[in-house]
Amino acid sequence: MNYPNGQRKPLTIKPKQTSFSKRGMTLEEEINETTDFYRIQGQAVIHKKPTPVQIVNVHYPKRSAAVITEAYFKQASTTDYNGIYKGKYIDFEAKETKNKTSFPLANIHEHQVHHMQQVIKHGGISFVILRFRAYEETYLFDAKDLFVCWQEQFDGGKKSISYDYVKQSGYLIPFHYQKKVDFLTVVDKLYL
Repeated sequence: MNYPNGQRKPLTIKPKQTSFSKRGMTLEEEINETTDFYRIQGQAVIHKKPTPVQIVNVHYPKRSAAVITEAYFKQASTTDYNGIYKGKYIDFEAKETKNKTSFPLANIHEHQVHHMQQVIKHGGISFVILRFRAYEETYLFDAKDLFVCWQEQFDGGKKSISYDYVKQSGYLIPFHYQKKVDFLTVVDKLYL
């Protein structure tokens, strides 16, 4: 780079800092848009569950600008979404990964697996929506298949679900303009 005083300084380009602050939000935003579309069209009522939080301390710099300075999770959250479709209770988790070869089971928590087991025990539909960012592919992965993989990790198996296994056992969710993650198309084929 040339400066007005005639000095030359090499141009250095700093590598872009990767921000993980919105990681996982793209899939959730697309699911939220899809569930809004389903609700407006009268197809289903499915909502994102709020995370239960206990607010401990609030700072009021001015009346209209309260800032929460301390809060804690009240309890472990279950899954991300629940609702009703064609008279059936639906409950599912949404996860995405940048990993090209597998989905780490560490991204699912034991209490979530237990919750999904209870949903199925009582006749509900439960699954995980998995997105592999590297391929821009989104799959519906049945909770029963998740349970098998979950248990195998404690029996000396892998601590992840391979992309190939998800591709083989899961169901590719079609992308549509208004229904970006049209999971009900797959639910119709699998469960109803």
